[in-house]
Amino acid sequence: MAPLPSTASGSALEKSAYNKVAWRLIPFLFLCYVVAYLDRVNVGFAKLQMLTDLKFSETVYGLGAGIFFVGYFLFEVPSNMILHRTGARVWIARIMVTWGVISSAMMLVTTPAMFYVLRFLLGIAEAGFFPGIILYLTYWFPMERRARVVALFMTAIALSGVVGGPLSGWIMQAFAGVNGWHGWQWLFLLEGIPSILMGICVFFYLEDSIAGAKWLTKDEKQLLIDNIRRDESGRGDHSLKQVFGNPKVWLMASIYFCSIMGLYGISFWLPQLIKSAGVKDVLDVGLLTMIPYGLAAVAMVVASRSSDRSGERRLHTSGAAFIGGLGLVLSGLFGNDIVLAMAALSLATMGILTSLPLFWTLPTAMLRGSAAAAGIALINALGNLAGFVSPFMVGSIKDATGSTTAGLYVLAGSLFLGGILVLLATRKPAGR
Repeated sequence: MAPLPSTASGSALEKSAYNKVAWRLIPFLFLCYVVAYLDRVNVGFAKLQMLTDLKFSETVYGLGAGIFFVGYFLFEVPSNMILHRTGARVWIARIMVTWGVISSAMMLVTTPAMFYVLRFLLGIAEAGFFPGIILYLTYWFPMERRARVVALFMTAIALSGVVGGPLSGWIMQAFAGVNGWHGWQWLFLLEGIPSILMGICVFFYLEDSIAGAKWLTKDEKQLLIDNIRRDESGRGDHSLKQVFGNPKVWLMASIYFCSIMGLYGISFWLPQLIKSAGVKDVLDVGLLTMIPYGLAAVAMVVASRSSDRSGERRLHTSGAAFIGGLGLVLSGLFGNDIVLAMAALSLATMGILTSLPLFWTLPTAMLRGSAAAAGIALINALGNLAGFVSPFMVGSIKDATGSTTAGLYVLAGSLFLGGILVLLATRKPAGR
């Protein structure tokens, strides 16, 4: 991991302390998010066999994929408030073990009703993980360091695509028929186990605060605590009532909703889009998904470093959203040509995934304390309702028209709208 950027007045002690924190936390949290995101979206690969085996329609799949986010929405804010009170170590461990068990239980699905119930329960189990980590990072890193830190953490989305695609394709192909189970059943079982193991590791590895970090010296702890206090002193303190009544929080949620529409359009439908372009073998589909996600991982780190160095958030965030929307439009236009389709899907994935860590520099600059816990969770919960709307909408359009093209254009329009809202909402660079 390259050294994190420091402020102009940063001392050698400060650089050393932040690099120590980064090395201690980011790789571990990154790995947690890889297994989390993989469990959330591996249903996109299971779909390649599951729909035929269980005779589900595209609409049933879209509803089941999306209903995860209803449970996620209902329990997001309470979960983050509990984390703020109890600490990340216990609560994140609970989240990961619970969702790992439910994700593995997806192998037992035989009816649409079972599919819906288990996806809904998975959403409840995972609620609070992502906003909890975003909140947890604000306990350690001040605003001027945050875009790159969040981007390093969120490249786990891209890596889950790079690793998860080939892994999911291989599991479904290699284990099909073993013990009389379908390949998609083995997929859910085997990809749920790492979440349980990582949850146990969280309990023993994480510290809840800077003060409890035994691997930091006394001077390093004091420096980091002083930086966080100074960072928070520039923000107003808000009550929970003020957070829920704050128009800026709701505007941030609207922007995030637009971005998530694009994210889960890619996450849940990328394997199908590649298959529709002419790639039939499930392992080949998995290998090709590595390309868009690999390029996106690079783009996320490069753009976040640029944003942290310049302090500019507005154009970086909106520009990434516009690029993602353009990629989805081109994906619809060239969906039958595998080379052009892969280029367009890569552009879309790069833009969409890059916009996400950049976005989170905006609301975290506004809120602190319990208000930050509630505000971040509220924004994430409302935004992630797009995770319900997006797959259900695309599935319904595909059932009605026989093509995902119109759905891709709707998702592109959502990203364009999100980019415009960023420009309107942040007329001067946030976080400066």
